[in-house]
Amino acid sequence: MISFKGAQFPKDVILFAVFFYVRYTVSYRDLEEIMAERGVSVDHATLNRWVAKYSPLIAEEARRRKAPADRSWRMDETYIRVKGQWAYLYRAVDKFGKTLDFMLSKKRNKTAATRFFARALEVNGLPRKIVIDRSGANTAGINAVNRMLRSFGCPIPIEMVRIKYLNNIVEQDHRTIKKRVRPILGFKSFVSASATLEGIEVANIIRKGQLTPGLCPFIQFAALAA
Repeated sequence: MISFKGAQFPKDVILFAVFFYVRYTVSYRDLEEIMAERGVSVDHATLNRWVAKYSPLIAEEARRRKAPADRSWRMDETYIRVKGQWAYLYRAVDKFGKTLDFMLSKKRNKTAATRFFARALEVNGLPRKIVIDRSGANTAGINAVNRMLRSFGCPIPIEMVRIKYLNNIVEQDHRTIKKRVRPILGFKSFVSASATLEGIEVANIIRKGQLTPGLCPFIQFAALAA
C-alpha cells in the first residue's frame, strides 16, 4: 500500500491528478485549470511534485501486478531529451505487444543493458528468446545475463535474435510513449523524467488491458495505490 500520510489533499484527488497528467496530453498549467474547474485549487508546482513522488511507486506496483506475458520478448531503446541531452528509455514488450518493463538510463552501454535485462527478468521470469537490434551494448547485456544464469545453474541460455522486422512491434509501441512526451518539450531533470515516464508507461499498460480489462482506467490506476 502506498502511503499518503501528511498529504494536504485527499488520496483520490492526488491520484486523479497524477493519472490525468500521465494519460492525457496536458501541461501542468492545463491540469491546474482542469482541477480548478472541479473545485480543487492546486498549483502546477504541486502537481509536478505529485507526479514525481507517486508515479514511480505506482509503476512498481504495476510491474508486479500486471498479467503474465509471453516468453518471446522484443527489446529496444528510444531517445528522450533531458536537460538538453539525450537519455535512453529502455523498453521491452512480448511478441503480442504487452509491456514487460521500462527503464530510463543516462547511458546506452553494456552496464545499462545488463541492468535492464536483470530488472525485466526479476518480475517477468525467464524468457525463451529476446529479439534485439544490432546494438553491441544490448548483445553484451544479454551475454552478461546468460553468464549470470549459467553461474546459478541454468543450463539453457536465453536465445538472442537479431532480426529487424521482428522488432517492429516494440518500435511501434514507442510511438504511444513519444506521443505523450512530445508536448513536454524536454525534461528539466533526470528524476522528473524517469518518474513521469514511469507514470506514462503505467497508463499504457492499463490501455493494453494488462491489469483488469473492462474496468474504468482510473479505477485500475487508483487500485495500484491500495
